Amino acid sequence: MERRTFLAGGLAALVLSRSTDAFAGTTATVTSLAELQQAINNATAGARIVLKNGSYAVPSGSPITISGRHGTSTAPITVTAESRGGVTLTGPHSIVFANSSDLVISGFVFRQSSTLDIPANSPRIRLTRNDFALAASTGHWVVVRSDDVKVDRNVFHDKATVGCYLVIDGPSGTAMARRTYILRNHFRDHSFSGDNGGEPIRLGVSSRALSDAGATVEYNLFERVDGDPEAISVKSSGNTVRYNTIRSSLGGIVLRQGNDNRVEGNYLLAGSNGIRIYGNDHLIVNNYVGGVSGAGIVLGSGSVRDHYDGESDDSRKGNDAPDRVTIVLNTLRNNGQAIVGESQRTLPPLGCRIADNLLVGDGEPLVDMPYQQGITWAGNIVWGSAAEGNLKGFKRADPKLVAGPDGVYRLGAGSAAINAASASSLVSDDLDGQARTAPYDVGADEYSTVQPVRRPLTASDVGPGAA
Repeated sequence: MERRTFLAGGLAALVLSRSTDAFAGTTATVTSLAELQQAINNATAGARIVLKNGSYAVPSGSPITISGRHGTSTAPITVTAESRGGVTLTGPHSIVFANSSDLVISGFVFRQSSTLDIPANSPRIRLTRNDFALAASTGHWVVVRSDDVKVDRNVFHDKATVGCYLVIDGPSGTAMARRTYILRNHFRDHSFSGDNGGEPIRLGVSSRALSDAGATVEYNLFERVDGDPEAISVKSSGNTVRYNTIRSSLGGIVLRQGNDNRVEGNYLLAGSNGIRIYGNDHLIVNNYVGGVSGAGIVLGSGSVRDHYDGESDDSRKGNDAPDRVTIVLNTLRNNGQAIVGESQRTLPPLGCRIADNLLVGDGEPLVDMPYQQGITWAGNIVWGSAAEGNLKGFKRADPKLVAGPDGVYRLGAGSAAINAASASSLVSDDLDGQARTAPYDVGADEYSTVQPVRRPLTASDVGPGAA
């Protein structure tokens, strides 16, 4: 009787396995580029194509072409290496997309010499768990022009020439690619030595600055990205940049153009630049900037009051003076300065609020804001031997910061920052992912004795091997 029960259970499991395989589509394992191309040409929704491990030289003029292939949201077409990192693609090109959708490209080592382009006619493409270090390339490595693209758990590394690791662009004209999701990637070792043009991520471009991209850039790690002062360069509107870690890098987070962007819960550690802001209606909240040689936050000045549809190219490339920017609940510790402005342009910030930030330092004056008339200050706390500069709306009190094992300084028991915020709104949790309770604590950390939910990212949290 026990034997009959076992056999019945095994048969049921076998039937379930077969039905699942049928629902997911077929799997084809191929051993050459010719076989790979044939399998792609025949692929339908749910197909999984596995290329055997090895190094493949993609011939000039004959790239791997995915054209007219369409998966679905629940049954994408997947093209994958036999094992993660087991397939290397070399040559002028690797994969070329055209008029396709709902595809997954996974596990490859890209060593081609030209840009991997996701065109506007190929939405819902996912690049996951790949290794990008393109050969002898002076251009951008990956350019996204279509909607709903996901770039996750990849590593981009070792670029010494001009060009970005990842560009989010759009179709022709002024439109942006929409809803790009950039998650748990490792951007490291960009060593281009020019003054401009080596960003790890460029999210938009001046001609598209007023377009709503709706991108989310979260849980990415940037290390030694020195190709540009902007590690995350935002040149579009309506984006969220959160929970990223930038470490030991020239680049910071820069809202260079565009409006209504949210910068939340990021760690910027031991680098050169913090967060720099132009444009309107941004929220800068819950960020921790520690040990950067420049300022923790720069609230810029403008060469134009506001960008507008139909303005000239030269005008659009100018700096949009910040209006209605909210800078609250950030911790700025031991940077060159805490918060500074700019005087090299004539248009000042207007209607901006700087409140409930924790500013700690021992060197230069914490605040140097040349234009004061457009700023409201409230509830900030300063500490350390540095003078406050021309900061307004503050008190000097001991936050009793305590270093954690991750090197981040958080509030200790009896901190003057506890329950000291002037307002309670805009966020439900703090830098660590712990709940905020009214009245909020000043700075990025809400005092707690439990372990943080979020911490600065390390290499094990991102890239092809990340969970």
